[in-house]
This record gives sequence, C-alpha cells and structure tokens, in this order.
Amino acid sequence: MTTFITQRAQQTITINGERYTASEAKISASDGKSLLQKKFYDLYGKDSFYSSLADFLAEWFDDSNTLKVHTSGSTGQPKELWVEKRKMMNSAILTISFLKLHQGDSAMLCMPLQYIAGKMVVVRSLVAGLNLIPIPPCGHPMQNLETPPVFSAMIPMQVFNSLQVPSERKLLMQIQHLIIGGGAIDDAPGKALQEFPHAVWSTYGMTETLSHIALRRLNGSDHSDWYTPFDNVSLSLSEENTLTIHAPSVCSELLRTNDIAEFNQHGQFRILGRKDNTINTGGVKVQIEQVEKELKSLLNCPFMITSVPDPKFGERIVLLIEAVHINHEQINESIKKLPPYWRPKQIIRIDTLPLTDTGKPSRAVARQIASNYIDKT
Repeated sequence: MTTFITQRAQQTITINGERYTASEAKISASDGKSLLQKKFYDLYGKDSFYSSLADFLAEWFDDSNTLKVHTSGSTGQPKELWVEKRKMMNSAILTISFLKLHQGDSAMLCMPLQYIAGKMVVVRSLVAGLNLIPIPPCGHPMQNLETPPVFSAMIPMQVFNSLQVPSERKLLMQIQHLIIGGGAIDDAPGKALQEFPHAVWSTYGMTETLSHIALRRLNGSDHSDWYTPFDNVSLSLSEENTLTIHAPSVCSELLRTNDIAEFNQHGQFRILGRKDNTINTGGVKVQIEQVEKELKSLLNCPFMITSVPDPKFGERIVLLIEAVHINHEQINESIKKLPPYWRPKQIIRIDTLPLTDTGKPSRAVARQIASNYIDKT
C-alpha cells in the first residue's frame, strides 16, 4: 500500500533518481532563490524546462496554501485561478490510488508547467515519492528515452506522434500506466492503442477540478466509450443537459460545466460536446464535435469546424482545412454524406489550425479566423 506524504515540509522530490528535500527546493530568505533553482539555472539555463520545474517547486514549498494556475483557453481567453495545495494533493491521491502507483515508480513529466496537467504530475510525485523524469514539452517526448517510464500523462498529439516512430511506439507500449487528456482521441490512434499490453486511459477533468475526476479505458476487454467517475465524485445534468460536478475533495463549490453529457444506467457518462460549441443554424442546433467526428472518416487532412454570423441562417457552418491544396469537388462529395443541416456552407484553407498550448483546438481563434476571412471577401 502506498504511503502518502501530505505535509509539505516533510515531502521530497526525486528527479532523475536524485532526491531533493523541501528545504533544498524552498526559496532562501537570504538571496531569494532555492538551492534547486541555483543548480538548475546553472546546469540548464534560467529559461529551461528544468528551471521552470525548480520555480514551481519553490512556489509549492513557500508559506502560501494556494498557488496560481491557468486554464487552457480552448474556448476563450485563458483565465487565472488560485487553487488550494491541499486539494491538489487530494486529487493526486485519487489518481495514485486508482492506478495503484508505488513509491519509486518513474513518472514522465512532458507537459507545460503553467497548466494544471503538468503541475499535477509533479504533485503526484511529491505525494507518493515517484521518480520524476522531466522531458521538455514537445511532440515526441519518447524520442530520447532508453527506458519507458512506469507512469505518464500525455496529450493526444504526443501519443499520435509517438505511434508513428517504431522506436517510440515500442517504448510507449511498455508504459504501465498511460493516461491521455486534453482532447479527443482519433479513431486511428484509438485502434493502435488496442494492441497495448498495459491499461491506457482517457481522462475527463479541467483546471477547476485539479486534473481529472473520471477515467475511461481505451484498450483491452474493458475498453469503453463511457467515463467512470471516481468514488467520491457525484454527477448530474443541468436543465441544459450540461454536466454538473460535486467533488468536495478537489473543488469546494458545485461546478457547472459547459459540457453537454448523457448518462447510462451504470452512472457512467460520455460527453457529446460543449454548449459553447453549439451552432444554431436555421433554428437547428448542431454540435461542432459531432460534425468533426463524422468528417474524420471522410477527410484525410487536418480540419476544424467553426461558424460565422449569417443574415439568413443566424449562423453559418464553416470548414477550416489545413492543406497546401484542396480539392473542392472531393471535399464537397464528402460533405454531402453529412445530414443537411450539418454541412458546411463555406470552406477556408489555412496554413495551420489554431491550437492552444496544451494541443486543444482553439475554438475562439478559429471563429476569429473565419470571421476575418469573411470580412475580407
């Protein structure tokens, strides 16, 4: 059974096998820097990922009971939130207990530390005594590894990229506990993950819930389209069919999300889309995520669905495509396979689809791109 250390002054952090105490990670009153900051600044440079890790640990071990986190900004401007360190440790315990991680297990950190997902990998390591393996956030976090970590949290883009390189794919398959969050998992990587010998999980959560409050299995005989909430999490639907979360151990207040959901008879749920990703076109409500899901099997290039105001329909569905050239005839044939009200009224070619720092589609920027294009034409 894992022993959890929740008194911050008693915690240590093991990084690449080297153990550091709370006093080494805490800022010194004499010069305003911790011993760990000085070491990592000298070894890797002040702007390095290792130095940002030392900065976060200095903040973790200061006298404040809260710290600042940022939302990802997938549907609008990123927001700053102040969260309790005690509740972050509660969240860490939920994940560690569910996955049955043990002291000394290696945990790969390959996501930015300004967001909750990256911070929580560090907090789990602090609480359970895991061996943290920092990898600067990139599209191929496995590329320079020789030994797979026991545990890793990754975004879909990192998993997809790793699957394309045989050496990286081999290491990825050996991760004993892999959780994937921050976006939808496409059909192709989903099928590839079915071959993996160890459990792979998709996570559901957000900054306000201090990482995930539910998991669904992506491979093996227990794979499912439905998320199972943790035991101490209560869920319900609002009048608008959006998910409401009551998870007092990680979030003091009742949380009303913008995620449109449905439940099955076992109390599990799945997300149909976001309320703010609903397009009202001609009086019919169309969910962006559902249109994109149908188009994934029809289009062989990166794309996004968005909308612009329309004097006749209220809103007009727009297809953004990332491609050097687009075959309008072929795309139109694919679009015709969609239900009539789901069909994009306009196709716009762009060089790069807008993504947030965590790899999610930036819906707000996509709408702005489409609106700017329409204004110029």
